[in-house]
Amino acid sequence: MLSVSGLDVAYGGLHALAGVSLEVGEGEFVTLVGPNGAGKTTLLKAIAGAVPAVAGRIEYGRADIGRWPAHVRARRGIAHVPEGRKVFSSLTVLENLEMGSYRREAKPQRAEGLETVFGLFPVLRERRTQLAGSLSGGEQQMLAIGRALMARPDLLLLDEPSQGLGPRVVELIFEAIAAIRRARRLTILLVEQRVVEALELCDRGYVLETGRVTLVGARETLLADPRVQQAYLGA
Repeated sequence: MLSVSGLDVAYGGLHALAGVSLEVGEGEFVTLVGPNGAGKTTLLKAIAGAVPAVAGRIEYGRADIGRWPAHVRARRGIAHVPEGRKVFSSLTVLENLEMGSYRREAKPQRAEGLETVFGLFPVLRERRTQLAGSLSGGEQQMLAIGRALMARPDLLLLDEPSQGLGPRVVELIFEAIAAIRRARRLTILLVEQRVVEALELCDRGYVLETGRVTLVGARETLLADPRVQQAYLGA
């Protein structure tokens, strides 16, 4: 479904990504882990069309989407839940969710989509008339994920969904991601610093360091790798 090859992204002459390549098959759950500043967020932004690439190729559904603007990529089924949530603070929870269902494929199923989101995150049903800006950080993260699901995407990009959240809320978020996967076999690319939780959820993973892919493997392979254990698991 998604193929990135030789991708370079630069800011002010400094390379954030250098020759990055990865594959995400249809229905696959892939996790991208690595230290702060490794380029993980930049990679998701490049796939979503939020930042331009200097070189390389991004293919989605066999089409080269490197020159497609972000709104076209979204319309074709790529949903990006950005780092920091980015909900519409002055709109209600319900209005935020409805904003997510603008795709032609999603509009006729808006009511069904709302029930799906409220089933995953019951607190959003309770808060549906509340302004998004007044929600807690965890509730805003639930809303950001819910808004993306309302688009009925084919590919879901999740950037640090646990960032700044307490352990119990993080557990709820990861349980919801697992439930989404079971329900729809949705294709997911997850960026996450909680390495153990992230790798336990996925089929395969990539380790990104200083803008380059340094390790690739199945979930069990990466969890057992001494380099991953020493660098990220405290072993």
